[in-house]
Amino acid sequence: MRAALLYGAGDVRVEDVAEPVIKHPTDALVRITASAVCGSDLHLYGAMSPADGPVRMGHEFIGVVEDTGPEVTTLRRGDLVVSPFALSDNTCEFCREGLHTSCVHPEATFWDFKPDEGAQAEAIRVTLADGTLVKLPAAADPALIPSLLTLSDVYGTGHRAAVLGGVGERTRVTVIGDGAVGLLAVLSAKLLGAEQIILMGRHQDRTRLGREFGATDVVAARGAEGIEAVRELTGGQGTHVVIEAVGHLPAYEQALGVVRAGGIISRAGVPQYEEAPIGMGSLFIRNIRLAGGLAPVRAYIEELMPAILNGTIEPGKVFDATTDLDGVPAGYQDMMDRESLKVLITP
Repeated sequence: MRAALLYGAGDVRVEDVAEPVIKHPTDALVRITASAVCGSDLHLYGAMSPADGPVRMGHEFIGVVEDTGPEVTTLRRGDLVVSPFALSDNTCEFCREGLHTSCVHPEATFWDFKPDEGAQAEAIRVTLADGTLVKLPAAADPALIPSLLTLSDVYGTGHRAAVLGGVGERTRVTVIGDGAVGLLAVLSAKLLGAEQIILMGRHQDRTRLGREFGATDVVAARGAEGIEAVRELTGGQGTHVVIEAVGHLPAYEQALGVVRAGGIISRAGVPQYEEAPIGMGSLFIRNIRLAGGLAPVRAYIEELMPAILNGTIEPGKVFDATTDLDGVPAGYQDMMDRESLKVLITP
């Protein structure tokens, strides 16, 4: 079969690889019908050393079950399924608490940590299939597939950030970053009842979608100028919740500048740093709380799916480009160059 491999920074190739086979009794083989390039993929694409490659890419997918191991009980051949970006058994103590990203099963891991498997491909072997995969309606409208695919990562991640921030009625929210996760954090904040949603982003096509999703204000400025603009919009106080959906230190520092005393900074962007201000002057003296982490999106798929199926929301609008596998290398570069927001792949 064919799959996308990253050989090093800026070097994605689509090549023939061995087809997946059942290795464990809890495995399922899935023929992929839709996958995506994620913003977090760009961190590797921009910096990975050739010495660490090649690795298979992709952690978001929808597909059809082709075969199952003898211990798989909840899935059958022909089932349409969506996979979260983390594999889990959905039965351990952490999974039962909704923290599937900390599943203790020995085979639990993240797709990005499986160099021999990836979703930007024609097929994939899913470990812990019963716990990981979620069945979709067999007759799901094809027009809904992009939105259902967001349940694999970006919608669940944006929703999780809003939940951890405690977004609710009368809450003022700032979302830093106009990528797919940031935009779906805007949508999530709106659905949770936020009174004011300020989107900090500079790309007009994206911020227009942000307004459609529920942003009440857009601030294009960064740094001190951006912080001042948000404070002007909030009577000088800042917002109760700041969702940081970028992952770079300047975005975190911007979050410190716009969060209200007693507020919460909820990080959704994968941090590209280890050290950041968290001490007396930055957080402690103003009673600011810091939240966030790898989103256990498996915990939210069934909760978020109905509004997609009934047409209430359309998170799939974050996909602004579609390609087959041959177009994946160009899709990476387009996202890196900010010419595309998020690329949908139809193998």
